[in-house]
Amino acid sequence: MRVLGIETSCDETGVAIVDTAPWEAGKPAGMGLLGQALYSQIAMHIDYGGVVPELASRDHIKRILPLINQVLKETPGGLEDIDAIAFTQGPGLAGALLVGASVAKGMALALNKPVLGIHHLEGHLLSPLLADDANIQFPFVALLVSGGHTQLMKVTGVGEYTILGETLDDAAGEAFDKTAKMLGLSYPGGPAVSNLAKTGNPSTHQFPRPMKHSGDLDFSFAGLKTSLLTQVKKVTAANNGHLSDSAKADVARGFVDAIVEVLVSKSINALKQSGLTTLVVAGGVGANEQLRESLAQSCSKEGFSVHYPPMHLCTDNGAMIAFAGAMRLKKNPQLATKDWGFDVRPRWPLDDLN
Repeated sequence: MRVLGIETSCDETGVAIVDTAPWEAGKPAGMGLLGQALYSQIAMHIDYGGVVPELASRDHIKRILPLINQVLKETPGGLEDIDAIAFTQGPGLAGALLVGASVAKGMALALNKPVLGIHHLEGHLLSPLLADDANIQFPFVALLVSGGHTQLMKVTGVGEYTILGETLDDAAGEAFDKTAKMLGLSYPGGPAVSNLAKTGNPSTHQFPRPMKHSGDLDFSFAGLKTSLLTQVKKVTAANNGHLSDSAKADVARGFVDAIVEVLVSKSINALKQSGLTTLVVAGGVGANEQLRESLAQSCSKEGFSVHYPPMHLCTDNGAMIAFAGAMRLKKNPQLATKDWGFDVRPRWPLDDLN
């Protein structure tokens, strides 16, 4: 089965084609990634300090067909070899989602191919299986950590997800972006804060570790953000309204250490409470070096294994949507429909997939 995947939920336009033959033969699923293309809108949104929905939608319209043509040229065969089309139906920006949905449905109608709407977060959850060295078996605990979501869940199979804990306010990625703004760093904030933290002194600022000892698996990062803002104002005032590069690095280091410690602690507790031994990390913040290093050390100490998507698949991409679509169709071929009407779900709880 070959599946064309289209991702347009926010500020990346992603297209990919996957073939199920390798993983059906017991080989790494990543071998079935036949071609992919990705365009990021970061440069366009930098001046605004975040994603502008209308601009994002217009850019998806501009990019999506050239990207589809690019992937088709890279992939042996042609449109006639595509068995199904998968697209991100939600959650995400409504206008952006409509671009991908309309193109996917239009292609499916023209080619008389089945089409399937995919939950964006499910794409992230399953993307670690695309790693060349992935040997991940269900069930496992998943840490989904991105700009819009921070959740721990038990994954017992495709479409079988139980939320164990989630953020009560800001997502981890959102906290990174807001910290970057406080420090005058460029968008996107996550990589900028992470890189700056590498040169900071770990003992200068000891920020709170929100809900680390709450006894549950929920998160809260609003208090950490407030504490950081207070400290930034204090340090700035003490230096005549100036925040030096070294002072910024120290604040960034304190922030990263705090948020990573909470994410790691909650993840280890989720594994212990669930009785599972495998942790899968997905989402954009999953690319964070400090988080990966700390999780590797803690999981190794406790006898757990931890897995990530390939670095180039941590951000939004078409490969994860194509792969999630292929896995869905393999489990239940009746999900593939020839319904040419389209709608999107900007708000779509992952629990609804069950």
